[in-house]
Amino acid sequence: MSQRTRLHYADWGNPDAPPLILLHGGRDHCRSWDWTAERLRHDWHVICPDLRGHGDSGWNENGYYPAVGYVYDLAQLVHQLGIAPATIVAHSLGGNIALRYAGLYPEKVRRLVAIEGLGPSPKRLEEMAQKPFHEHLRDWFDRKREASARSIRKYDSFEEALDRMHEANSYLSRDQAVHLTRHAVLHNEDGTYSWKFDPHLHAWPPDDLTPEQNRELWGRITCPTRLIYGDDSWASNPEKDGRMEHFGGNVSLTSYANAGHWVHHDRFEDFVTEISAFIAD
Repeated sequence: MSQRTRLHYADWGNPDAPPLILLHGGRDHCRSWDWTAERLRHDWHVICPDLRGHGDSGWNENGYYPAVGYVYDLAQLVHQLGIAPATIVAHSLGGNIALRYAGLYPEKVRRLVAIEGLGPSPKRLEEMAQKPFHEHLRDWFDRKREASARSIRKYDSFEEALDRMHEANSYLSRDQAVHLTRHAVLHNEDGTYSWKFDPHLHAWPPDDLTPEQNRELWGRITCPTRLIYGDDSWASNPEKDGRMEHFGGNVSLTSYANAGHWVHHDRFEDFVTEISAFIAD
């Protein structure tokens, strides 16, 4: 339980081994890590949470999902299970959460891998800064109204939802897409399928930490940190755009050819080999 919400996580056993948290990205789910967890569970106590509003975790009744709330949930997971210092491997939104947590509590994170988790690039932040805050807030109100009025997208068959999953990441094998879709959808009473995540997650709130506050947290991270990027992703590489300069000297970066935003799926074998070596003692 965190913030009066029941949250779900998958525990892969081996409780006497060192704790390893695998944290998924936005509009994803914890079972996205199954292949990685299967490979690492013999050496680690692997714990894979579903973020609130995702997977089998509860939704926020008001549909409001500030980033700091996710960071608090991660802090509560570590605190309630008593697993500090933990090693964390995280993707996208999960990486953003993990980086902030590691900056808030440097002593509670042993090693950290963040796959494309730094958020908007400096260029994108400059573009966003051109619009007054009141316009960002009004735009968010509009998106919230749209989300509340929008009917949940339903697919007539599992195969139709599967096609949409595969469309979102063409690097996935068909077997990968089947597995991810199976754990991402609800089979509704009328026979249709719909995604488990809260539709309000499409409306990201504008009242987040400032870029300066984020950089302050990055600079407080003390554990060995590996940033991972896909060469074919839309995300900006922080080694090239200057964001790595805000970390201490204990950060490194790997970029993968023939990989998009989901590097841990697109180049699975190479990814697992790399992180297994990086997080090992």
